[in-house]
Amino acid sequence: MRTTMSLDDVLIKELMEVTGARTRTDAIHLAISEFIRRKKLEGLKTLTGKIQLADTWLADTWQDLEQLELKEHEKQERRRRGHR
Repeated sequence: MRTTMSLDDVLIKELMEVTGARTRTDAIHLAISEFIRRKKLEGLKTLTGKIQLADTWLADTWQDLEQLELKEHEKQERRRRGHR
């Protein structure tokens, strides 16, 4: 897709030096790709502690995995209510 933009020449030159890109287009593609990659990593970092993979190696099928998930949910509900 062609796009017309006004970009700071100094920034573009520095971007090309940092990335080692030979063209402005390549440099901008690299910068955009890196920005997207970092944003996705930030999203994954926010999931830290929210996803439990323990015991998932026991699951052979998605049905087994679903059963493990339901059991874990039941345990958490019992704990929330003060039961063991």
